[in-house]
Amino acid sequence: WATHEAAKYAVENWHYSAVLPVPPLVKVGAWEAGKFIGVVIFSRGANNNLLKPFGLLQTQGCELTRVALTKHSVQVSRIMRLALQFLKRNAPELQLVVSFADPSEGHHGGIYQAGNWIYTGRQPSTIEYIAPDGKQWHGRMVSKDGKKKVQGKYRKVWRIDQCTPVEKQGKHRYLFPLDEAMKRKVEPLRKPYPKR
Repeated sequence: WATHEAAKYAVENWHYSAVLPVPPLVKVGAWEAGKFIGVVIFSRGANNNLLKPFGLLQTQGCELTRVALTKHSVQVSRIMRLALQFLKRNAPELQLVVSFADPSEGHHGGIYQAGNWIYTGRQPSTIEYIAPDGKQWHGRMVSKDGKKKVQGKYRKVWRIDQCTPVEKQGKHRYLFPLDEAMKRKVEPLRKPYPKR
């Protein structure tokens, strides 16, 4: 396991988002030659309906939300495979892992393809908002009145009328079944892998 502090450091320094996902989190550390090289993070993800299409409850699967690594020798696909084995061993009730590759960040899912994940296509495009400070925000982080309930507390966010809407390409979705029954269930969803 990686500590919260180690995971936070890895994500803030070695992941393009620089943001630790919302808890609860499973943080699997990666070490090479005795040196901490990063973290693989699993969580419930931002979408409460993530597992519904597969007939699963939130407690029966998860999302791989971050792979945050510094320079290393081992292939990323091997690090992910070991993290998945560790997750399966320590959470036997889980049946499926879902992950996404963001084409707007230049990602097509090569690390998932190397691990033989099941590609199921692209999510629909979404509308995001460019705020006056130049940052781009998901629709969850803007509102009509400039207030939004986040993790149970109201906080100040950008007002929609202050922002410029932009279309964001849908992400590529990949599935990794953790047992044979789930593999049989999702394998028919497999589509050809997208190219870089």
